[in-house]
Amino acid sequence: MKFTELDLKPEIQQALDRMGYIELTPVQEQTFAAILADRDLLALAETGSGKTGACGIPLVQKIEPTLRATQALILVPTRELALQYVDEIDLIAQYLNISPFAIYGGFSMDIQKAKLADGVHFLVATPGRLIDHLYNGDFSLSKVKTLVLDEADEMLNLGFIDDVRFIMSCIIARHQTLLFSATMPRDIDVLAASCLHDPLKVELNLEVIAPPNISHFFQITAPHKRLAALKEHLQGDALQQAIIFCNSRRNGEELYRKLQNAFTSLAYIHGGLDQTRRTAIFDNFKKRKTKILIATDVAGRGLDFSHVSHIINFDFPQNAEIYTHRTGRTGRMGRAGIAITYVANRNLEALKRLLQQNHIDPVWEGTVPDLDRLPRPDRKRAGRWAGHGRRGSGRAKMPLKKQAREKFR
Repeated sequence: MKFTELDLKPEIQQALDRMGYIELTPVQEQTFAAILADRDLLALAETGSGKTGACGIPLVQKIEPTLRATQALILVPTRELALQYVDEIDLIAQYLNISPFAIYGGFSMDIQKAKLADGVHFLVATPGRLIDHLYNGDFSLSKVKTLVLDEADEMLNLGFIDDVRFIMSCIIARHQTLLFSATMPRDIDVLAASCLHDPLKVELNLEVIAPPNISHFFQITAPHKRLAALKEHLQGDALQQAIIFCNSRRNGEELYRKLQNAFTSLAYIHGGLDQTRRTAIFDNFKKRKTKILIATDVAGRGLDFSHVSHIINFDFPQNAEIYTHRTGRTGRMGRAGIAITYVANRNLEALKRLLQQNHIDPVWEGTVPDLDRLPRPDRKRAGRWAGHGRRGSGRAKMPLKKQAREKFR
């Protein structure tokens, strides 16, 4: 379906034309009518599926510009995702008198209070900072008509569920609730059951968790050989932009130190940086001023970097969900992407679970794991990585703790 087939305000259609939005993604097509009809929604979809637009476009359509109050509240787990939401809504509403704003930790409370007092139509917030304003200011949620919980599973992982429940208890008026998540752990299922009324359920990722346009490469690599393998891949002609994931800040710092003399267009992002520095790094990467970004999992959720061609798991991800969200930084909106993961022998059992849980069709580089260790592997030796020569494929079915949360807000 095309956006021109929808009965959108002319100003929104004009904005979408300028943004180059022509056809709805599956999640947008299946949720648009329900959101406009004020129906509650539970949407499970992989990263890069267009969830921000699925939420933003119909909500901009519904906003009453003359009512200078928060009508849509969007809760997100990280400050970067909050800023991304505001940027998207700004573009969708560029020809309308609609004001979006983001509040998050690490930024002046006084400035945020002044903006909220002036009135904003869309408020995008991390849970902790919103609670700060509810406790310490005059801000009210009395005019909220729609509550959006985005990346709900990540808010669970970061310990924000109690915060979310408290915020929901502060919205007294009847309202619509939209819950978006890439996965459905039990606690999110319980939350959905308690806060959604007769919701439309949209499940786009039951059979294929890993987007089909991403090629998943795996290399059995001894830890002391990973750096050499990484440098080889970073020098490939097919690489446009890459995000390299490490499991800890210390590992990321060490890798950055080892690469900074070999690669000039390089940056490192982690949760310990101040907000100004983090924002500058993300802006430079989004504008393609930086080619290679080393990151901890602060960059692994929800963020839309449209030109990322390669995701490299230098450290093996700690679980299948983290793998899904890391690799979802490439292959955005149907584009082709490449995910490369280095695997040590100690990771083989975790790799087996990952391939099974995420239904990944792996491409092996070099040694293929033993048949007894993985289901239905292809013992043929694969060729080089995509973009570096031949490809080969092995098939397989594969109360609130404020200080602890501050770096994520």
